[in-house]
Amino acid sequence: MAAPGAFDVEQRAAKAGAGDMASWGATLWSHAVIRTRFFDDYLLDATARGIRQVVLLAAGLDTRAYRLRWPHGVRMYELDLPEVMGFKGEVLTERRAASRCERTVVPIDLRKDWTVPLSKAGLSNSEPTAWLAEGLLIYLTARESADLLTRVGELSASRSQVAFEVENLGTDLMRAQARQTPAMQKYTKRWKGGLPDAPGWLAENGWEPQLHDRATVALSYGRPQTGPSIGGFVVAARA
Repeated sequence: MAAPGAFDVEQRAAKAGAGDMASWGATLWSHAVIRTRFFDDYLLDATARGIRQVVLLAAGLDTRAYRLRWPHGVRMYELDLPEVMGFKGEVLTERRAASRCERTVVPIDLRKDWTVPLSKAGLSNSEPTAWLAEGLLIYLTARESADLLTRVGELSASRSQVAFEVENLGTDLMRAQARQTPAMQKYTKRWKGGLPDAPGWLAENGWEPQLHDRATVALSYGRPQTGPSIGGFVVAARA
């Protein structure tokens, strides 16, 4: 997760009228706030219901192990590239950060076979797991997304859950605006779209999905959505 200061700078710039990049940054900031809160609630609800294994796929700079209050016995596994996790580890050590749950780092490229290293790190496929793929699938093709979720399913016992955001890159105006912003093009060219029908794929592969509209979620948090955008979040339970 990006540092809060980064989004704060973008929001202040947008209010000051600093151009298209700032305007897009304000929209991104709003979306990031809603997305972060939704997935916080998802993971806390899953662990409150008894799940004790949490896996963050492409964890990046996520700090949920440190900032959320976890039930006793929660074990969190963070997967991302070795250089990403190395940088993150240095920063956390410098800050003397203390994890609020048992935290295990699995430095791995998710384009390779990550299931074996994760199992060796301690994940049990006989216990339910709460999976989170925040901000990941948009960078994968439909085939790559399906392969990733297939592996998730293979490691998921009954009562496991998986969550990620869903978008439509062809009609999402926020992302269309990003594609037209020169400073964002080095990022947007990496977007591959993910699964075109994620709930449908999940339903066909042993999951019971629920789709949560982003605008409705935003209103439930008392934060009306900034800027037009469609999509939302999917949470699926293993049958």
